[in-house]
Amino acid sequence: MLSQFPVVIAAAGIGRRMNSELPKQYLTILDRTVIEHTIMRLNQHPRISDIVVVLHPNDTHFNALPVADLAHVFTVQGGDERVDSVLAGLHWLSNHNGNQGWVLVHDAARPCVPLSDLSKLVALADQQARECAGGILASRVRDTMKRGEHTISATEPREHLWHALTPQFFETPLLIDAITKAQNDGALTTDEASAMEHCGYPVALVEGSGKNIKITTPDDLKLAEFYLSN
Repeated sequence: MLSQFPVVIAAAGIGRRMNSELPKQYLTILDRTVIEHTIMRLNQHPRISDIVVVLHPNDTHFNALPVADLAHVFTVQGGDERVDSVLAGLHWLSNHNGNQGWVLVHDAARPCVPLSDLSKLVALADQQARECAGGILASRVRDTMKRGEHTISATEPREHLWHALTPQFFETPLLIDAITKAQNDGALTTDEASAMEHCGYPVALVEGSGKNIKITTPDDLKLAEFYLSN
């Protein structure tokens, strides 16, 4: 029987760019909130076990949702930054669930991740001779990349550039140690892979679908609705 893996969902953000009174994970698509779609998508995969949702300390929305009553969905209080929330979820898994194996870390605002991409990512744990400490879903940069603020200062070659997506997939103790070290060193940690990179661990790029969008602006809601309805 193939192993199953828990997921930590970072859901403590307040969504400043959405111009909404509600955090983006609680906006509605097709009669369900974004986070409900995300949890239901993950729940469909046979290799997903417990789902740990890390919430803002002042969150008053999640516990009113039907998914909050699922037996394998747990909630944890998050921190000021995303990395603090992820670390809180990882510590909960390690302390309460005894998880010392692999863990997926996913954004609450990515409800469209294809199940086939999840399968490709978790397959890293099945490899007997791994060259990498884990991996992330990512999509290749296809557009011409410009550097600048109000005017262009340079055109950057797009070869070997990727958009980092989630989930990201690492062994729990290793990821806890990497995030802790990166924080202690004052390193910029915008995702789990950046902490692993800071500690010198090789991280695999698993090419995923461009449908795995992160809802950040109002236009993203329309695109996510299209993907979810198809």
